[in-house]
Amino acid sequence: MTATSLIQTSITPTGHERTFAESEIIVSKTDLKGVITYANHVFTRISGFTEAELLGRPHNIIRHPDMPRCVFKLLWDVIAEGQEIFAYVVNLCKNGDHYWVLAHVTPSFDNSGNIISYHSSRRKPDPEKVAKVIPLYKQLIECEASYPDWREGMQASTDLMRQVLRDAGMQYDEFVFSL
Repeated sequence: MTATSLIQTSITPTGHERTFAESEIIVSKTDLKGVITYANHVFTRISGFTEAELLGRPHNIIRHPDMPRCVFKLLWDVIAEGQEIFAYVVNLCKNGDHYWVLAHVTPSFDNSGNIISYHSSRRKPDPEKVAKVIPLYKQLIECEASYPDWREGMQASTDLMRQVLRDAGMQYDEFVFSL
C-alpha cells in the first residue's frame, strides 16, 4: 500500500461541510496520469492538506466516497479526448470534512497539439444546484455498490448515467448547467 492510499483510506467522512468564498478559485494541475503537479493556496487551505502532501500524489487523494466513480470516468474520458468538462464534485478534506465544487477541467497542450497536462479550476457551486445533483449521485453510488466488483459497478453506473442523460436529451455539461 502506498503512502497516498494510506492517507486516503484512513480518512473517515465527518459529514461536516466546508465552504469557501464565491470570489475564491481552487486550482490544481496534474500530469497525464492525474498526479498533482500544482496546488494553489485556496486548495491547500480548503482541503487541509499541505502542498507537500498534495504534490506528487494522485488527485484522488481528495476523492469523497459519496462521489460516483462513473462521473470521474466520464471526466477522464472527455479530457483525454482533448475537450473540457464542467462537473459538480464533492471532495474530501484531510480531516474528513467535505466541500462541493463546480469543477472546470481542461487539457493543456504543447505546440504540436499533444495533451501534456490537465488544469482544474473549481468554484463555489450554488447550493440549490448541488441539492439537485445529490439524488442522482446517490443513485449512481447505490448502483456502483450493488456489484461485488468495482469495475462492474462503475460500468453499470456509467450506463445508468448515460441513460439518464439520454432521457433528458443532454450531454453531461448541458445537464450540469440545466440544474
